[in-house]
Amino acid sequence: MRLTKYTHACLRLDDGDRTLVVDPGAFSEIAAALDGADAVLVTHDHVDHLDVEQLRAAAERDPRLRIWGPASVADQLGLGEQVVAVEPGHAFDAAGFSIRTFGGQHAVIHPSIPVIPNLGYLIDDRVYHPGDSFAVPTAAVEYLFAPTHAPWSKIGEVIDFVVAVRAPRVSNLHDSLLTDVGRTMVEGHVTRIGAEYGSEFTHLAPAETVDV
Repeated sequence: MRLTKYTHACLRLDDGDRTLVVDPGAFSEIAAALDGADAVLVTHDHVDHLDVEQLRAAAERDPRLRIWGPASVADQLGLGEQVVAVEPGHAFDAAGFSIRTFGGQHAVIHPSIPVIPNLGYLIDDRVYHPGDSFAVPTAAVEYLFAPTHAPWSKIGEVIDFVVAVRAPRVSNLHDSLLTDVGRTMVEGHVTRIGAEYGSEFTHLAPAETVDV
């Protein structure tokens, strides 16, 4: 299976003739990510994870495209049966990929900002995308995509998340607001401390592809 990490929080997985995309948001290369996609998972409805207009347009061009996400995502897209609302603890098939959902809530940004639904997705019992949360799945993870920077996090929480999940492979996610200096600092800590717990960190540049 080939995985492509786009800018910020978007992932694309290609396996033979099936393609799955996670979080095609406004900070990412959406046209490239969605090209030929069969299924889309959306963790939550913030614009950096969901570009409503572009995803809706892609779905209207291809009626076979199916989308899964929290009910708020389905409501915003307004695409009828093309969108399936899911909740924590669900398991389903998306274009031949097995999906399990975890978490349920977006991390707290500030007490004055309402907390919205957020789902973490475990794909084929291998790749985990937590969206905007540090929700630790109750299942083994082979490849963790860890949010390395966000308005709702600090470096210590990123490290604790990587240590808690203990995935053999870890890469960066949700990192477009970091400068090169900040990225080096965060990823340096994650690399060093994660290695003590068996996690090997690899930085992926936008549009870089790896085998999983």
